[in-house]
Amino acid sequence: MIAKCGPRVLHHWAHSGRRNCDPWWENETDWHRGWKNLFPESCREVSHVAANGEVHRADIRTPTGIFIEVQHSAITDEERLSREAFYGNLVWVIDGRSFRKNFDIYHLLPDPTSEIAQDLVWEKARRHKHGANAGLFYRLSECKRDDPDVTKASLRGGRIHGFHEIEAQVNDAYRGHDQFDWIRPHRTWLDATCPVCIDFGDDHLARLEIYDESRLQCVRLVSKRKFVHDTLNETAASAIATRFYPLGPRHDGASQ
Repeated sequence: MIAKCGPRVLHHWAHSGRRNCDPWWENETDWHRGWKNLFPESCREVSHVAANGEVHRADIRTPTGIFIEVQHSAITDEERLSREAFYGNLVWVIDGRSFRKNFDIYHLLPDPTSEIAQDLVWEKARRHKHGANAGLFYRLSECKRDDPDVTKASLRGGRIHGFHEIEAQVNDAYRGHDQFDWIRPHRTWLDATCPVCIDFGDDHLARLEIYDESRLQCVRLVSKRKFVHDTLNETAASAIATRFYPLGPRHDGASQ
């Protein structure tokens, strides 16, 4: 044991060699090491000092100033908020393998900025809600005939349509967005103020997003290769996976 004194936790005892007793440290797994090894050695375990002298060691810091925290274990809202405030330009990569069976990815969604998406309000997909899981939507233009002031945020019903009606257009406008349902979700990640990407153990990440003004929750699928490329080249964590890239075939047999 060695004595530790510092700006964050004063006059305490710590185990030697454990990330300088950083209170945000967690036991490193093979999964952690695998992620760190995707980046140059100079990007790994980089100390960051705040203006008030507080020091933490980020899992990964890219040359463009993006911090990446790879998180295997559960954390509290308080710790998540503390890290987000400390790093600012941060993206989370969380280990989703333990709850993959509780996370259903459903039908494709068109790019929310595309022309076709402007007229569509999607029914929320949920496990055992088979119609919505295949893709059900309302047309905003139809609802405006009865209520000219209705918006995506205020729309509560109307004539229901099925995904098959617009499947070709959705495929053309697809940029990785999909409906999902998370049974017994880890709420802190849904409330995160920085981007959250879930690693289910395959070649893609599922980035949690809000689809449009209807507040529909969705995921955006991004290849790990694209994620690494973006974190090394973009200057803002919020820009990761926002530029168009071809996804190719659906990678995991997700429910349609």
